[in-house]
Amino acid sequence: MNGDAYTSDQKNPSGAKVDGLDGDEKVLEIARHKMSKLHSDIQFVHGFSFELPYPENAFDRVISSLMFHHLTREDKSKTLHEVYRVLRPGGELHIADWGKAQNAIMRTAFFSVQLLDGFLTTTDHVTGVFPELIRKAGFADVKEENRFMTVYGTLSLYSAKKLD
Repeated sequence: MNGDAYTSDQKNPSGAKVDGLDGDEKVLEIARHKMSKLHSDIQFVHGFSFELPYPENAFDRVISSLMFHHLTREDKSKTLHEVYRVLRPGGELHIADWGKAQNAIMRTAFFSVQLLDGFLTTTDHVTGVFPELIRKAGFADVKEENRFMTVYGTLSLYSAKKLD
């Protein structure tokens, strides 16, 4: 998922248990190597976002960074439903990913991302449909908390909650 999921854990002095999930074992090995230098307790798990290897209600928070725009709409929906499943009631979802273009300059800038990552997977983001997909997965209080203009387009920070 190229993100992290947090839950409380008494063994960790920070009070957080952190899992990092990715579908690429090579990426996980790089992350493990980097974190071993920091003596980090992060557990790296091989898996896919649309079929999370966790039980229901396992996490307080799920965080994803620049991952959703790589997924088809179907896999975005599956992933969001999976995240909803693994979050505890009251749990939070936080996503940093490409958002609706703020203006013509940002739309033009995002074209380079679409050329590299594909129009099929990125259109929901640049047209502003992505927050609705989050709502359709059952999340409440879906918000675009902030947005930033970058050389590649509009980067949006989204948040949502699982109420039940």
